[in-house]
Amino acid sequence: MDIKEIYEKFDQIGCLTFATIDEGYPETRIAHLFAYDEEGLYFRTMTVKPFYRQITENGKMSICGMSASPHVVHSEATGLPIFEPGFTMKATGDVREITFEELLKKEHKSQGFVMGIKDIRRYPDLRAFVMDRFRGEYYDYDFDLATRDHKIIRESFNFNDFPTKFRGMKINDKCIGCNQCKEQCDTKLFKAIEIDESGGYFINNKHCDVCGDCTLVCPVGAIDRYSM
Repeated sequence: MDIKEIYEKFDQIGCLTFATIDEGYPETRIAHLFAYDEEGLYFRTMTVKPFYRQITENGKMSICGMSASPHVVHSEATGLPIFEPGFTMKATGDVREITFEELLKKEHKSQGFVMGIKDIRRYPDLRAFVMDRFRGEYYDYDFDLATRDHKIIRESFNFNDFPTKFRGMKINDKCIGCNQCKEQCDTKLFKAIEIDESGGYFINNKHCDVCGDCTLVCPVGAIDRYSM
């Protein structure tokens, strides 16, 4: 995903959870992004708020949100929760403050910058920030298979070479091809375990929910977990 696609997904959600650290503990608040460009994702806050102090002291932040309704409805038949199809987005990375003069130079780029500048002129204590280096994930879910035959599609992204490493499950060379992991995964309708042209088993991490069921049925310990 490029920066335009990333911003548009977050913008589709609208209000996001912004997480920072304060004296060793996580702090959260609801806010939104107002623009993007080749330098990153933009938001603003006021200097009098704890949020401002936390991001200027630490320079690190996470954001996340969900597109569908947050309300949980339970099935009368099973008692299990029902979630309408939707997606979540998250990103973690580095943040820096930009001056009003820097922001003014971006006014021509989009209506988002125009409105951000207008808001700062209205509330002079506002300051603009850019999340200029980050990693994240797009997680599209359809647990009741309303639109497809598998539950999830997930995609990791990285902006401006933020340090990252593989997170998820892999089948190692101990695999004996017993098919138990695939049967278990298919039963749960994730359908993440596939077979390549040579008959080898592998996990398609775009469909894997990292539920761990495959590790429980594998008789030879052939499934490894990474960086979770």
